[in-house]
Amino acid sequence: MFDYYASEEPLISLDELCDYLNIGKNTAYKLLNSGAIKAWKIGRIWKIPHRAVQDYIFQETKMKVAQW
Repeated sequence: MFDYYASEEPLISLDELCDYLNIGKNTAYKLLNSGAIKAWKIGRIWKIPHRAVQDYIFQETKMKVAQW
């Protein structure tokens, strides 16, 4: 598994993810289900480490800069 799952990183909710990235729920679900943002589910509730969102932003920024 991922290192930050075992750490004491804060977890955010799906709604917080949407607010943080300024995206809709459908887009958030696509990112989570595809593994673009590393997270897991307990029952029907997504557990999203804040660090995973930061990693996603870093990777996306890095890819966009490389394309310029």
